[in-house]
Amino acid sequence: MTSLVHKELAGGVATVTLDSPPNRNALSVRLLADLADRLRWALAEPEARVIVLTGTGTVFCSGADLKEQRSSGGDGDAPVTASLPEILSMLWESPKPVICRLNGTARAGGLGLVTACDFAIAPLSASFAFSEVRLGVVPAMISVPVLRRVEPRAAAEYFLTGEVFGAARAAEIGLVSRAVPEEELDATVARFADLLIKGAPEALAITKRLVREVPGMPFEEGLRRMSELSAERFTSEEGREGIAAFMEKRPPRWATGR
Repeated sequence: MTSLVHKELAGGVATVTLDSPPNRNALSVRLLADLADRLRWALAEPEARVIVLTGTGTVFCSGADLKEQRSSGGDGDAPVTASLPEILSMLWESPKPVICRLNGTARAGGLGLVTACDFAIAPLSASFAFSEVRLGVVPAMISVPVLRRVEPRAAAEYFLTGEVFGAARAAEIGLVSRAVPEEELDATVARFADLLIKGAPEALAITKRLVREVPGMPFEEGLRRMSELSAERFTSEEGREGIAAFMEKRPPRWATGR
């Protein structure tokens, strides 16, 4: 059986591609299983420094596979709930930076994938919507990453109305990192990946956690814990190598593959 999600590794970048254009890359049981498998590969692959999540066709992800959901019956079993939480967690907790390259429009559950990534680059032609309430359901699982990214009043507006909005507005409210002309999409993603690969792997993983954890710390506790972490990193193997490389005017070992 042909996989609905493809993988590729080149130049330190692991690209994971949703490839089910006939149903607009909907989150079917098969696609979710294949996506989980490809993400595990990317996370375990030593040569992969950055992960890029993208899709084929004109739609990045249309959300849950509604035909599959309808055929599941009314016994409380919803296929999309089986593995989507694991996938969102893998993206969110990944020690490797994850860039979402939106090849096009995203809806509902697809926006959970978008916001679980560290960065999201969208073409200006893309549109977005949280369409759940118009179907009598709610943006439950995806609210966990979405509400950590999107400005609260904007989240309330689009969660409750289901209104379609554009990429420029998505960038304005924090749903995506950048909205760019379509012809600049690949160059922008490549620029982010190149910048990220220059960072030390452990330092990147730790800094990802800082961005999420420090704002919730009491001020004095934050200063104490971050002082300890700073001292630890200056004396770490990566810290010593990075400082030596800077002083010796050479690339650090993680940037050269040595």
